Amino acid sequence: MSERLRLGVNIDHVATVRNARGGLYPDPVRAAREALAAGADGITAHLREDRRHISDGDIDGLSALLNAEARPLNLEMAVTQEMLAIALHHRPHAVCLVPEKREERTTEGGLDVVGGHNWITPFVGRLNEAGSRVSLFIGADPAQIEAAYRTGAAVVELHTGAYCDAVREGRPEEAEAELASLSAGAALATSLGLEVHAGHGIDYETVAAVAAIPQVMELNIGHFLIGEAIFVGLGPAIARMRALMDEGREIAA
Repeated sequence: MSERLRLGVNIDHVATVRNARGGLYPDPVRAAREALAAGADGITAHLREDRRHISDGDIDGLSALLNAEARPLNLEMAVTQEMLAIALHHRPHAVCLVPEKREERTTEGGLDVVGGHNWITPFVGRLNEAGSRVSLFIGADPAQIEAAYRTGAAVVELHTGAYCDAVREGRPEEAEAELASLSAGAALATSLGLEVHAGHGIDYETVAAVAAIPQVMELNIGHFLIGEAIFVGLGPAIARMRALMDEGREIAA
């Protein structure tokens, strides 16, 4: 049987709901606690430069909770000196470096490691020295994967957004091509010694096919789960996602 696929639950959009009105509710730290109880293997949070959802205080609270529970925090962040200082202070289990633009609604694409290799590599080195496991969020482009390997990062997280959009929008040929690209990218990354994660836009309809890629070791899923939780609760939403992941993994066996 294939190795069990891990689930990281991104709780950013609990903070989005809180920030719509201000105050303290709903609490992302409480959401993280409930996600772990429901079957999440770890928690992902993106501290954006503009603090549009997760705040510095949230990272303090999440770090305390996850350290106490001996569970991993995956801190997503831009490649900036401010974010590096925050990561070096907290020393989370994992840091995922992502592209970030102020005007975007969500992360629109992968990090350009080829173009930014000379300034990304020193960041990876500093984070490695601090004991954080570094992941680069990239598209499944061979050139980007090979450049990611040369930075010294341990992990690549493949951007699944184009595949998920093609499925939802009824473009089956494009979806098939995107899935093939993800599969080939995962195989290449693994051959280089990189661990492969995947995320962005995954929902109940798209998770099984991504989970069936045998080289993928972890999925990071957030927005859909928080949205589904409005209707069924966070625990049941995660439990169903976990079951669909496991079913997809069986395909890879």
